[in-house]
Amino acid sequence: SAMIELQQLCDKVPSYDNDLAMSILCSELGVDNWNEVYSELTPSPIAAASLGQVYKGVLKENGDVVAVKVQRPFVRETVSIDLYLLRRLGMLLRASSDSGQGDDDDDTTGTDLVALLDEWALRFFEELDYVNEGLNGERFVADMAAELPQVVVPRTYMKYTSRQVLTCSWIEGEKLSRSESGDVGDLVNVGVVCFLTQLLDTGHFHSDPHPGNLIRTPEGRLAVIDYGLMTTVDDDFKYGMIEAIAHLIQRDYEAILDDFVTLEFIPEGTDLRPILPALSNVFDQALEGGGAKAINFQELAADLAQITFDFPFRIPPVFALIIRSIGVLEGIALKANPKFALVDEAYPYIAQKLLTDDTPRMREALRYLVYGKSGVFDAERIIDLLVALENFQDVASFGLPQGSSTNNTIASGSSLPSSQLPSSSSSLTAGPASSLPAPTSTRTAVGRPAYGDALAFVLSDRGALFRELLLDEAAKGLDAYARYTANLGLITLGLNKVRIPMLLPGAKQSSIALAPTLTEEDELILRNAEKVLRFLGGKLNAPPRSDGAPSDSGAQEQQTYLAEVVLPAIPSLAVELLPELSSKLLSRTSARFLREAYL
Repeated sequence: SAMIELQQLCDKVPSYDNDLAMSILCSELGVDNWNEVYSELTPSPIAAASLGQVYKGVLKENGDVVAVKVQRPFVRETVSIDLYLLRRLGMLLRASSDSGQGDDDDDTTGTDLVALLDEWALRFFEELDYVNEGLNGERFVADMAAELPQVVVPRTYMKYTSRQVLTCSWIEGEKLSRSESGDVGDLVNVGVVCFLTQLLDTGHFHSDPHPGNLIRTPEGRLAVIDYGLMTTVDDDFKYGMIEAIAHLIQRDYEAILDDFVTLEFIPEGTDLRPILPALSNVFDQALEGGGAKAINFQELAADLAQITFDFPFRIPPVFALIIRSIGVLEGIALKANPKFALVDEAYPYIAQKLLTDDTPRMREALRYLVYGKSGVFDAERIIDLLVALENFQDVASFGLPQGSSTNNTIASGSSLPSSQLPSSSSSLTAGPASSLPAPTSTRTAVGRPAYGDALAFVLSDRGALFRELLLDEAAKGLDAYARYTANLGLITLGLNKVRIPMLLPGAKQSSIALAPTLTEEDELILRNAEKVLRFLGGKLNAPPRSDGAPSDSGAQEQQTYLAEVVLPAIPSLAVELLPELSSKLLSRTSARFLREAYL
């Protein structure tokens, strides 16, 4: 497969002269001999890559086991010449395209090759500066500390790092792509969340996750190494990506075209009407047999690339890096699980992002996903989001010790206390310094039963945005249920045909029916409310125990959950919700009464 071939290519890079490497190391660190810095250093490199080679050593000052990367000589000069020649070729292709199509930006491939090369060259020269790589690693440590502290990140020793020499903590483990362990699938899912957190949250993502950079440690955790190639995206890009996913789920292809303008697939001012049929065809094919969550990302990217030949549609340079990164994750995942679907695995992260991000664009994206273009509330979509949120917690908590929480914990709006946060010199480093125990997939890390995640979220501080979204539906539901109950009661008493006089001045009706009328909208509201309440109410039913424990232990767990999570939340929720809920309910009933009286 392509993944195996890529691994072999990465593994077959020959090393260069060892004496020359030691000369570069000493020159860069300002010492006469390497043993002034390291008490031990392997006599030959233990790994070699296209830009440098790696030695295993021990720091003299503290005994830490480290990896020492030394850059190949004359790499910058050699690659500069290659890039210059490639850019000249790209300019010729652009000029040829301009003469044939009159387009200043796109060549016949539909991709601005010069812009793509410039983007790649910029990242490549950044990658050649190991000081920059060290700083990237430190930022990655900070980003992961609050979100995914179980991800192992090597510490960079900046004191012993220069432009051509990098010293970082040694990572023990095996390449994730070659591991035969049963937890590879779980670790790939952690990798997906890790990548999405970088891309859609921090905006600073690892754009070179080739198979050699993803490691499974002996403790069963995911380690991510090599931070030379990192890319930064702005908020407009991050929000645009999630908005596009929401529109894709709703099959709103016209909105997706606008998203593609935002994401720079299509130049501003382009007539979008001719592109819509072709784009609709591509997405209809991609969505067949399972909807958005079953999309094969690589096939979709290939189909979109075909559009570039016929329309002013191009793949932005940053997306070339994203597609490459996703391709590596998919390749490793498919090896462990042939049924792996990236979008399906990414959806839980998207769900928690939509349900917890209170920025205006994310609020609107959530509302659109739930109500769609028609503006009709979709209870199934709400339940789907909550189920995905629970699945996200499975992934986000994989490898965490019991009793820990993170920014990704469903029922918590806070991160670990500062005294528990891993620092760049401890918990996120590999080896003896690591303080996290072997991972557990039991989802009881924050002291609640696994079946209570969705309800715990709804009741928590992080669920405030979700509750606000549902407040209108709650008012509609209470109003419809009250009229439904009143109607049943009046029918039972034989008063359903009684009318009462209308004494308001100017009223068009002399009387109105005492029994309220239920509309189709009311019936839909009641059905939706029943679906959501059944789903959340089911979380309070103690499920069968799969571990052989007696059923009364499940009941005891349920009682504990009610006492510790549900009941304490009720007073504060009442204070928060009742005034506004009452106001909405009063407004709704008053408006309906006035319509019946005067219209």
